[in-house]
Amino acid sequence: MTDSAGKSVCVIIAAKNAGDTIGLAVASALREPEVAEVVVIDDGSTDGTAAAASKADDGSGRLMICEFEKNRGPAAARNHAIEVSRAPLISILDADDFFFPGRFKSLLAADDWDFVADNIAFVNADGVSDAYTRLDHFDAKPRFLDLVAFVEGNISKRGVRRGEIGFLKPLMRRSFLDAHGLRYNETLRLGEDYDLYARALASAARYKIIHSCGYGAVVRSDSLSGRHRTEDLRRLYEADRAILAKGGLSPVDADALRRHERHIRDRYELRHFLDIKSQSGLGAAASYALRHPFAVPAIAGGILADKTERFRKGGGAPIAHSGANGLRYLLQAAPE
Repeated sequence: MTDSAGKSVCVIIAAKNAGDTIGLAVASALREPEVAEVVVIDDGSTDGTAAAASKADDGSGRLMICEFEKNRGPAAARNHAIEVSRAPLISILDADDFFFPGRFKSLLAADDWDFVADNIAFVNADGVSDAYTRLDHFDAKPRFLDLVAFVEGNISKRGVRRGEIGFLKPLMRRSFLDAHGLRYNETLRLGEDYDLYARALASAARYKIIHSCGYGAVVRSDSLSGRHRTEDLRRLYEADRAILAKGGLSPVDADALRRHERHIRDRYELRHFLDIKSQSGLGAAASYALRHPFAVPAIAGGILADKTERFRKGGGAPIAHSGANGLRYLLQAAPE
């Protein structure tokens, strides 16, 4: 039996205080016939997340729930799930999202990949119940990402805070991860997915994208996904530097990573300046800028962008393309 046959998928759900949403996530994963395991890591929750996940069990023996006494972050939670699971294919599902029926049938239609991702539908929280009936059906239009395309897809453009490609949720081949010693970087609390996929592509992973949609990302006004610490930005640009330091990249790949590193570093410098201003006053912040003149363009440009943000559209959301039935999609494609 190949990796892509039978019950071959482990679905990993890292969750903290997701008691209100995790039941839907677990149920949607257990519904898929290709799923051999659903591993929930309760990452230090205080709201009964583990109990809520258990209530969604279908009695098939495929659900495993592990509880961390203290929060260790999504990277550590996912790494633990990888170690305690055995299925040859690994799928990440956020605790407040869900799979549409038939997702893995589409992803497993071909076997020519190490990572394969499909389209994402953004669903308002009050529209989850009927989202499947409104789902547009797209032609697969398979294509492969290289490292440059992936990295460029994670660099924000003016008026759009975050790129498209980093939102994808690929199905990953365990054998590729093991062969190249790839696991999530547990020092990261921001961009841990980006870092893993970038390192995989630097190791010549075949990363395939299809445009059919199988993943539902639930949009909530109180989502924590866009919040992060200043320190998280520093660790993310240092992760880029670590990939560059390892060497073996083509000049084009290295240039793309340097652009992303600079992009994240500029965001860090702005946030760090504003932190100093908030904590110690404008004089201390100005003193920092004078001591670090290389950071001044990032600080000045960031402040200007923030001041003019209200005049721009779509500043806080990923690019999303409207479908025929009221849903929005990450990847633009024509319905079948």
